Amino acid sequence: MRKNVFTTVLLCLGICMLAIKAQAQGIVINKTDGTKVYYKASEVQSVGVYGYGEEPEPEPGTTSGNTFTVNGVSFTMVLVEGGTFQMGSTDSDAYSYEKTVHQVTLSSFSIGQTEVTQELWEAVMGSNPSNFKGARLPVEQVSWNDCQTFITKLNTLTGKQFRLPTEAEWEFAARGGNSSKGSKYAGSDNIDDVAWYTSNSSSTAHDVATKQPNELGIYDMSGNVWEWCQDWYASYSSSAANDPTGPSSGSYRVHRGGCWLNPARVCRVSNRDYYAPSNSNIYLGLRLAL
Repeated sequence: MRKNVFTTVLLCLGICMLAIKAQAQGIVINKTDGTKVYYKASEVQSVGVYGYGEEPEPEPGTTSGNTFTVNGVSFTMVLVEGGTFQMGSTDSDAYSYEKTVHQVTLSSFSIGQTEVTQELWEAVMGSNPSNFKGARLPVEQVSWNDCQTFITKLNTLTGKQFRLPTEAEWEFAARGGNSSKGSKYAGSDNIDDVAWYTSNSSSTAHDVATKQPNELGIYDMSGNVWEWCQDWYASYSSSAANDPTGPSSGSYRVHRGGCWLNPARVCRVSNRDYYAPSNSNIYLGLRLAL
């Protein structure tokens, strides 16, 4: 009897200490389904640790709360905090269609930590169109139209509103967002650190996230495969823009980043190209935005 009373007292003391700590700091509860729920200090009641809470907003460049799983395949989105940057380039190696540098201001968004992999595409679509086969290789041979079908199905499965990034979002994220160091490539001035391109790729795509990430922890925004953007292609305007989405119509959609068969010049963060939305190729894939 005394033993049971003593055990009960210890248990009550433990709960009280947990409640006091929770009130001061907030707590994270591990649920039985493997997920976690964060309870803010203001949400924890003096009677214990019951109630409802939400995970805190992740810091820019972090992935907290942004990992999703579809049919057993997980992928991660990275928060890019809104900001203002100079889009385009006047560098000596810039192409003519990059050279109208203009100010762009963007709201916060999230972008894929990696290019969409073949395993994720197959988990959503049930098939894999890629030429180079491998679960962690980026999916390729997908048209812009194919990407819209994939995203529609992904949104049905997740209840989210995934999409392709705008061209401006893509460049801002590739540059490292508000943490940018001004590198020529996505994360470095040394392309071999961050990209698979013609001089090191052995003429093939490579598994995602096998080179160094950029300032926000995002991989392969230079090289590996080109990445479709949402925008129709058009020449740049010199006017400042807020959350630009490109022209309302056109003949070609933008793609960005360069690929495994391109020279270094093509893989710079400011370079841009375009393709008909119905076309696909073995060097063209996608990255998600949210």
